Amino acid sequence: MRNVIPWRPKRGVPLSNSTLRLHSHRIDVPTYDRSTLQPGVVHIGAGNFHRAHQAVYFDDLACSGISNEWGVTGISLRSRDVKDLLSVQDGLYTVVQRGHDGHMARVVGSIGSIHYAPNDGAAVRAALADPQTRIVSLTITDHGYFLHPVTREFDADNPEVRADLVASETYATAWGYLAEALDARRQAGIAPFTVLCCDNIPDDTQAARTALVSFAALKDPALARWIDTYVAFPSTMVDRITPRTSQEECEFVEHTFGIADKWPVVTESYSQWVIEDSFSNGRPPLEEVGAQFVANVSDHKTVKTRLLNGTHISMACLGTLAGYERTDEAMRDPVFYDYVEQLMRNEIQPLLPDVPGMNTPDYRNTLLSRLSNPLMSDELSRLARRGSTKISSFVIPSLQEAIEQDRPHTLLMLAVAAWARYLRGYDLLGNKFHIEDPQAGLLTKLANMDGNNPRALLRHEVFAELRMVPGFTQRFAEMIADIDEHGVIPALRLVPQRSAQRG
Repeated sequence: MRNVIPWRPKRGVPLSNSTLRLHSHRIDVPTYDRSTLQPGVVHIGAGNFHRAHQAVYFDDLACSGISNEWGVTGISLRSRDVKDLLSVQDGLYTVVQRGHDGHMARVVGSIGSIHYAPNDGAAVRAALADPQTRIVSLTITDHGYFLHPVTREFDADNPEVRADLVASETYATAWGYLAEALDARRQAGIAPFTVLCCDNIPDDTQAARTALVSFAALKDPALARWIDTYVAFPSTMVDRITPRTSQEECEFVEHTFGIADKWPVVTESYSQWVIEDSFSNGRPPLEEVGAQFVANVSDHKTVKTRLLNGTHISMACLGTLAGYERTDEAMRDPVFYDYVEQLMRNEIQPLLPDVPGMNTPDYRNTLLSRLSNPLMSDELSRLARRGSTKISSFVIPSLQEAIEQDRPHTLLMLAVAAWARYLRGYDLLGNKFHIEDPQAGLLTKLANMDGNNPRALLRHEVFAELRMVPGFTQRFAEMIADIDEHGVIPALRLVPQRSAQRG
């Protein structure tokens, strides 16, 4: 990926196979013959993160000349824009990396075709049934697995799940398509594909397996047993901060690189992919392009999700209440920065497992730099989405362990208190904001009961273990009141005093 000198074209050149040679004079473009790239991967959920992460690794693999068997077929279950915007560009798009020291860009060509499932059901079925398809990867977000946030059991009563059990033409869920495709492959004697979850959810091996096997069992118990026996569900840890693409970014790509790209991706320089080495039908040699294959990913995931994702949701709630809109704005406040640094160093990191080959303090310091990068500013509203899952998965486990081990946990507790105050749906000045969460209605109702008394909210199952801790309710109420009555930054300053009083 090359640094480039900005230029000022009168008009950008559209991106397509026919214009690649022209763009190659300015930035890196695919060096392989895209027409010979075999579609070995079907990816469901071809949004920004997939295009900034997994698709880039597969593009690197093709560019390396090591293998041409791992091209990507993209599938969107809900957004037609994915197909409409990328198809006119022959699946090509620009990836811009923004580091503290500037920009670099490249064109990625690993995605060969895009299908919008509600309109392209036949094409989706054909791709999944194709013997060349050996991996089906997923970035469908946590709510696409239909698992209970606490018990992690499959929600068989979800309306979309119920509809897919009787559907015959198109499905609303990934599991409808995967169960049908695997059944067809089983009956035809075709080896099953691997189901590769690339979402930031706890125990993603179990999540994908639970969802697919549970769904299949509702249709055909024999198929469910076959899937459970023969289909591999390798766990993964993925890490690359990738905000949403705005019109401003599209204009930046056109102005800076001369590319009229309808849907570029802007991301950071850092990228990591750790994969459990367990596949049903062969695997791509991704270790040749920077991915890491290991026997067990769980410790890698714990370190990453608690430090990055746990800090993300903590920043989102505290920062929004403080009046900030983006990560770098919040991190420029020295009090906020100190909170984030101490949260990771003093309360989260001491609870983390040792991971061979991973320097956790270095990773933590890298995160501080990444979160402070003004060129990679992320929306706090985006990070706050689906907060009930993120808080319960990435923050509360650390808080519970710290309490059990009698370790410092005031900063973790403050993060949960900020989420409780955030759930009221308005900031400290009374400005309303939208809460995007599967349980938003219930949580907001509970959070708005009884002022700063959190007893109603604590009855929610997310707090099942915490509400039994002696003194927790009182301390929790005090923290919510500190935020509500004094403000976020003063509340952050009060933390050392609270800790000293209770020490």
